[in-house]
Amino acid sequence: MAAQAAPTPAADSVDREQAYIDSVQATLHYQTGHIVLPNNLGSLNVPQGFRYLDVKQSDYVLTKLWGNPDGESLGMLFPENRGPLDADSWAFAVEYDPSGYVKDDDAADIDYDDLLKEMQDDTEAANEEREKAGFGRVLLIGWAAKPFYDQKLNVLHWAKELRFSSSADNTLNYNVRLLGRKGVLNLNAIGGMDQLPEIRSTIPAIIKSVEFAKGQQYADFDPKLDEVAAYGIGGLVAGKVLAKVGFFALIVKFWKVILALVAGGWTAIRRFFGTKTAEE
Repeated sequence: MAAQAAPTPAADSVDREQAYIDSVQATLHYQTGHIVLPNNLGSLNVPQGFRYLDVKQSDYVLTKLWGNPDGESLGMLFPENRGPLDADSWAFAVEYDPSGYVKDDDAADIDYDDLLKEMQDDTEAANEEREKAGFGRVLLIGWAAKPFYDQKLNVLHWAKELRFSSSADNTLNYNVRLLGRKGVLNLNAIGGMDQLPEIRSTIPAIIKSVEFAKGQQYADFDPKLDEVAAYGIGGLVAGKVLAKVGFFALIVKFWKVILALVAGGWTAIRRFFGTKTAEE
């Protein structure tokens, strides 16, 4: 019987990388069904084909695995057959902005082409500060899906195509905003541009899955009691809600870039995930 050939160093490295990725993903514990969002903001009925990752684990994914700045995530929704380190992964990050009741009376009058140019200028202006913070430059390429506001549901959604200086591939950010009495629930899908059709097809189910708590819905607004946000629909799209437009709000999956740069570099990969090899 002929002896089997020993695995090549490259193949061995790939196997160890995959084994480590599998071990990291195995530590994540997902939920399905009815989820009560933190601070009793509302609820999430996890749509068919998705699974929910809680606040603590989502923070780990966003900051440690995907290399984003610290934020205040309320959790993430992943497709049921993919984890954060799978090559074709994407997810919705859920957040809440408590900045007040957003009036929608400007929705029909917005020129989204003009708004895009303003957003591109703002993103470029923020790049110096991003670089100082160690997150690299960002280029806003354009709309991947033009903004659309559903006045009956009080839901706004749109998609941007972005290019990060650290990545050879463009990034898709698909934004869904559900307007409430005292703020906005944000669901931001993070993926690659080739995943636009798949992500777009899930938007109706995602919108139906999230609901503000009783008394906190858009129709519950009381002008005598509640604060009005300093921006309207156009401001939501442009990101004027942020203190620094386009700075920490842009999310990218850096881990793919890291793996590409250190192909065959097992030690570097383990350092990236916060562990050490025996020889270190």
